[in-house]
Amino acid sequence: MFYSLVSQWDGIFNIFRYITFRTGAALLTSLFIYLIFGTRFINFIKTKFAQPIRKEGPQSHLKKQGTPTMGGVLMIFAILVSSLLWCNLKNGYVWIVLFTMIAFGLIGFIDDYFKVVHGNAYRGLSAKLRLVLQFILSGIACYGIYSLMPYEFKTAITVPFFKNILWDIGILYFIFVAVVIVGTSNAVNLTDGIDGLASMIMLSSLVVFLIVSYLIGRADFSLYLFLPYVPGAGEITVFIGSLIGAVLGFLWFNAYPAKIFMGDVGSLAIGSALGVVSVITKSEFLLLICGAIFVVEAISVILQLASFRLRGKGIFKMAPIHHHFELKGWSEQTVVLRFWIISIILALIALSSLKIR
Repeated sequence: MFYSLVSQWDGIFNIFRYITFRTGAALLTSLFIYLIFGTRFINFIKTKFAQPIRKEGPQSHLKKQGTPTMGGVLMIFAILVSSLLWCNLKNGYVWIVLFTMIAFGLIGFIDDYFKVVHGNAYRGLSAKLRLVLQFILSGIACYGIYSLMPYEFKTAITVPFFKNILWDIGILYFIFVAVVIVGTSNAVNLTDGIDGLASMIMLSSLVVFLIVSYLIGRADFSLYLFLPYVPGAGEITVFIGSLIGAVLGFLWFNAYPAKIFMGDVGSLAIGSALGVVSVITKSEFLLLICGAIFVVEAISVILQLASFRLRGKGIFKMAPIHHHFELKGWSEQTVVLRFWIISIILALIALSSLKIR
C-alpha cells in the first residue's frame, strides 16, 4: 500500500521504493502487531481453544493441558497486514504466496477447531481429506507461479553448488512443486511439538530465503553468483520480512513455558509459505539443506508408521523424532537448543552454496 502511494513521489519518499527498507519495515510491523495484541489474543482464546495433549507422549507434556492454541491466527493476521502495507501489491508472486498461506491456514484452522471441540488430538480432519485439499491448493499456486515465471525457468529446477545447471523436468514439475509445498507444510506441522522448536528452526530457514530472494531478484547479483534471475521475485523479500517478524512475535509467547501454541493453523500456513517461496526462488533443493530438520522430522514419522505395519513395533521411542529424544531423557530446552544449533549450521551450509558453484 505504501509502495503504491509513494512510488511516484521523489525526495524523502524515494526510500519506500527500496526493498531493503520495506523488508525491515515489514518485519517490525508484523512483530509489533503480535507483541501488541498477543496478550489480549491469548486471554480471548484461552477459555475457548485449549490444545488437546497426546496421553502417550512425554509425561512432562501433560502439564500443558489447557494451554491455548491457534496462535497462528494472529500470525497470519500480522503477516497479512504487514504485507499489504509494505509489499508492491502489483506483484503477482506476493498474491500467490499470500493466497497459499491463508488457504493452508484455513485448513489448519478447521483441523484445530475439530480437535478442540472433540477434546482429542486425533479428531481433526482426516489425513486423506487434508492431503487432497492441500494438493489442490498447491496445484493452483503452481499454475500461478508457472504463468509468471520466465520461459527458461517455467519447468526447470536448479541444483545447489553447481552453476548453470537447469534441469527441465517438463510436466513432472507440477507434481514436484505440489510435493514441495505440501511436504514442507506438513513437515513444519510435525516439527511443532515442543515449545519454540518449529519457530526457531523456521527462522533459520527464513533468513536463508530472505537473502536468496533478494539476490535472484537482482540481475547484477544473480549474474555474479550464477543464480537464476527471476524478475519480480525480489519483492518476496518483503513478504519474508513480515513472516520473520510474525514468527519472532509468536516466539515471544511460545518460548518455554509456552503461553500459546501456533496450532495447525499456524504451522500449515507458514510451512506452505516457505514451500512457495522456495519454488518462486527456484531453490527447492536448497530448502532440503536449510530445512533438513523439518525433513528428518517428517521421515521419522513415515519410518515409524512403516515399522509398526511391517514389524509390529517402532524404530523410535516415539515419533516425530524430537519426542524420541525427550523420552531418552533430554529436556525440552535441550532438544530445542540442539536442534536450533544444527539448523543454524545447515543455514550456513545453504548460504555457502550461493558462492561455491
